[in-house]
Amino acid sequence: MKKTNAARILDSNKIDFELVPYPVDENDLSAVTLAQKLGQNIEQVFKTLVLRGNATGIFIAVIPGQAEVNLKKAALISGNKKTEMIALKELLPLTGYIRGGCSPLGMKKPYPIFIHESCRQHDFIYVSAGKRGLQLKLHPNDLITATQAEVCNLI
Repeated sequence: MKKTNAARILDSNKIDFELVPYPVDENDLSAVTLAQKLGQNIEQVFKTLVLRGNATGIFIAVIPGQAEVNLKKAALISGNKKTEMIALKELLPLTGYIRGGCSPLGMKKPYPIFIHESCRQHDFIYVSAGKRGLQLKLHPNDLITATQAEVCNLI
């Protein structure tokens, strides 16, 4: 299995992780379906969302797969008055990743990252490894360290 940039970043930081492959359905890239394919609790499968704040610009929200980001909370936490999800066509140019394969690690630029506080309730969580069909399984504190994420309530 070929390592992704996200996996190489974890390796370079000497962080333990597991690469977990799964079958991809191009018609259903939802985190709920992914959790079912992994046989895992949806609360441990985190999705990476890219948002734009009116004052600070692009930032990243990492939240449990079944949840929706609270835009008002995300704005407040990130130092904005208003925030919105980016348009899908902006995802690849901004991050280097495509929908269904966006990792909080290894983006084109270092953006501020905010991860939902529920991650700390688990011994491990899953996030995208940077391509469809591959997830990273790791301890949440390791992800927080590797991404320099701020832990907060985003939902």
